[in-house]
Parts: sequence; structure tokens; C-alpha cells
Amino acid sequence: MNELKNCTLCPRNCHINRYNKIGYCQAKAKMKISLVSLHQWEEPFISGSNGSGTIFFSHCNLGCIFCQNKKIRDGYGKEVSIKRFSEICIEQQQKKAHNINLVTPTHYAPLIRKGLIKAKENGLKIPVVYNTSSYENVDTIKMFDGLVDIYLADLKYYSDSLAEKYSKCHKYFYYATKAIDEMYRQVKQPIIENNLLKRGLVVRILVLPGNISDAKRIIKNLYDKYGDNIYLSIMSQYTPICKYKYSELNRKLSEDEYNEVVDYACSLGIKNAFIQEGEAAMESFIPEFDLTNV
Repeated sequence: MNELKNCTLCPRNCHINRYNKIGYCQAKAKMKISLVSLHQWEEPFISGSNGSGTIFFSHCNLGCIFCQNKKIRDGYGKEVSIKRFSEICIEQQQKKAHNINLVTPTHYAPLIRKGLIKAKENGLKIPVVYNTSSYENVDTIKMFDGLVDIYLADLKYYSDSLAEKYSKCHKYFYYATKAIDEMYRQVKQPIIENNLLKRGLVVRILVLPGNISDAKRIIKNLYDKYGDNIYLSIMSQYTPICKYKYSELNRKLSEDEYNEVVDYACSLGIKNAFIQEGEAAMESFIPEFDLTNV
């Protein structure tokens, strides 16, 4: 597969031949999956009553130091063929999943694309969710035009200095917003049927402790650009899972910090937004990655 012989799927542009070397993300030229599950912890109109058919891919091209899924970011998982991936999609549909949820798919994009085409040929009809850090090149997103129905996109940083500090990535906001523009071009305004999202763009903002001004700038940028034609998901669930060298990351987000960000979004007039109430920052919400259903 040519895209994997000179890999430029994300803005790190490693130009690695992944058939015989590995780049920043550490992923080889074969798809690797750590868990397949009916996930109940996505936004309500994605999880619904039956759950979202999540497929958690191993490795990650962003690699945030505070990653809650470090086990799979570091490579835990099982290699699967394109055929097996397509079968997993059909199996999730048979289990009454509301959608197929591709979690951290960027570095396997061309393989996933082929698998989705095969799955749709074999009867896959439920919506496909592309669940991403958004640090990817626009041409990668273009691969999924007509195949993906819902984009569930992080917008992690406005500040380049924060992106460099926490994720060692260059110009995150520039590249992520270009990718999100392409996502919106493909899916446009949200379509909701029976309280389930069938098509549209949801952008997640994980509010980091000590960095609420960055979250506010992200929210302002998105609302100025898209208004209520997309959904925002303002997340309070940041959970420190080890001791970090940056002191601000060694605590949960305070209630006051989160409320300040939510109040700011309300002051802008945003209507289409999810907020998290109660104790969202718990390690118990982190999936047990154990190769189930792979």
C-alpha cells in the first residue's frame, strides 16, 4: 500500500516505509487493535441505549504525555487483517451497536478505508464514527469522504507552546483546524434521528487544569467559524494517571475551572454543546484493554 511506503498520514510527515521501519507513532504496516466493545461513555447521541461499537486501535500519532490510554498508545494489541477488521464491523452491527466507532484511526487510515469498503459491500449500514485527535493531514481525511458519517474530533490545543510541551507536536492548531474544516465539508450540519446522531461533526475540548484560557480560545474559534452547525463537547474528565513533570497536570480539573469554561460558552450563545456533570474524572471509566472481540 503506497501510503504506508512513504508515510505522510499526519503532519509529522515521517516519510517512513512502514513495511520495514517505524516512525513516530511506532505503528507498522498492519492494523493493530486492542479492544472491541459496545461503549457507553461517548456523548449520549452516539452511545445511545445499546452502546457505540468502538474499535480501539493500538499506537497513536499524537502521543500526549497525559494519555489515559497509555497501554494501547505504547502498542498493546493484536494485529488483524483488513478482512478481519471488516468482519468486526459486521459483528458490531449484529450486536445492535448504534455505530462503528474508530478510535485513534489516523495511522491506519488506508487500511481502515479498504476495510470499510469491504464491510459496506458485506452489509454494513450503521453510521461510521471517525474518532480522532485531529492531528492529521487533510488528504488523510479526504480518504473517508463518503465512508464516514460522523466525525468525533478532538481540538486539544490552541497554543502551539502547549502542543509542543504536552504532545511534542508542531503547529497542532493549524493542522487540526484544517483537518476539521475538511470533516465539516464532508458531513455538514448534524442529522439526528430518534435521539441518535446519524451524520455530523462533534468537536471535543478536553479542559486541562491550569489551562482554561486555552479552552476558551478554542471554543470561541469554533463558534465563530461554525456556529451551531456542529456540536461541542466540553469535557471535564482529565485524569492524572501518574506523576508528571508539569505540576499543573498532577491534579484533576477543579469544579470552578470547569464551570468558568462552561459559563463562557453559554455567554457566547452556544446551544449545541455537551457538558459533563458529576464525577467524570475517574480511572474506572478507562476501558480494560484486553483484546476482547478482536
